[in-house]
Amino acid sequence: MGTPLPLPLPLLLLLFIFLCLAPSPLCTAIRSFPAAADVPRFAEAPEYRNGRGCPAVSPASSSCDPSLVHVAMTLDSEYLRGSIAAVHSVLRHASCPENVFFHFVAAEFDPASPRALTRLVRSTFPSLNFKVYIFREDTVINLISSSVRQALENPLNYARNYLGDILDPCVDRVIYLDSDLVVVDDIRHLWETPLRRSRVIGAPEYCHANFTKYFTDAFWSDPVLSRAFGSREPCYFNTGVMVMDLARWREGGYRKRIEGWMEVQRRRRIYDLGSLPPFLLVFGGNVEAIDHRWNQHGLGGDNVRGSCRSLHPGPVSLLHWSGKGKPWVRLDERRPCPLDHLWEPYDLYSKRGGRFGFGFGSGSGSPSSFSSSGSTLMMGYTSYLL
Repeated sequence: MGTPLPLPLPLLLLLFIFLCLAPSPLCTAIRSFPAAADVPRFAEAPEYRNGRGCPAVSPASSSCDPSLVHVAMTLDSEYLRGSIAAVHSVLRHASCPENVFFHFVAAEFDPASPRALTRLVRSTFPSLNFKVYIFREDTVINLISSSVRQALENPLNYARNYLGDILDPCVDRVIYLDSDLVVVDDIRHLWETPLRRSRVIGAPEYCHANFTKYFTDAFWSDPVLSRAFGSREPCYFNTGVMVMDLARWREGGYRKRIEGWMEVQRRRRIYDLGSLPPFLLVFGGNVEAIDHRWNQHGLGGDNVRGSCRSLHPGPVSLLHWSGKGKPWVRLDERRPCPLDHLWEPYDLYSKRGGRFGFGFGSGSGSPSSFSSSGSTLMMGYTSYLL
């Protein structure tokens, strides 16, 4: 018999694929990749337009436009539904919605990729001015200590510490908002809050709260550590709603100050909550007090039971479901608290049509197929705009 003819290359490839699909030790070195992470489907929001007297904004507005109101939020798969509702609420009540610019910070290794989240925001809010920034979790992961609730250990909770590094240098003022809230007033009223006496942040303060409970006995019994407050008279404030002067933040090196206290926490265990106590240590007693109407917080209940809460007395401009219970979870489980129904009108989650993926699977292109700001920011933060 003669030497068999070699098989054409296409047939060889088909044979190799067939062998790999069959159970065989030949394919033990070939990895299978999981399907792209599912992202919830959201209905497209109504198109909100500026009223009379609003500053003109160019169609391709950059974040450096001085007429803009800057809002920073995080985006992740767990709280995505809350983030979308929060954005919707801001636009719905803004007198100049086209002048609101959103800065979204997404975790590098979230099940929903930053690219997927960018596409989702664009499809839900087609005319929204925004950027999505990638937050490298290894920036902060070694500084995080255990907390009373695992959700508080999420590295993305600490992204607010790095806004001065993440956002464009021309952005010298921003409103930071958590993902579990809705705004029921014109966001410009909060934006125009003056930060007097060179203060760096403004937030509603709650001086009747027992401030000592936010730190351990080890902290208060150490004369060096407890001296941190010096002559200040600190009051509790919630970091889920803050007006931040980023120019002063950068000049004063406040990121480093917060990280310093996180390093002390890793060695000494001086508090039990997550990202809040370092802010209290650095800013407590030196916060511009904003009207309580701008953070009706605690509606999610405490950090253990998540029990129902009622509103604080007085007018309301912002409802905040801080604490364990989240309105979308309780509504889906058909055990809502009474105030959860105030969140529901802003929910754009589509309960019909199932879920769909936005990953880097077939047909979705590569990371280079969407535009970026053209610059990699310090500490590995990159901004993307689809």
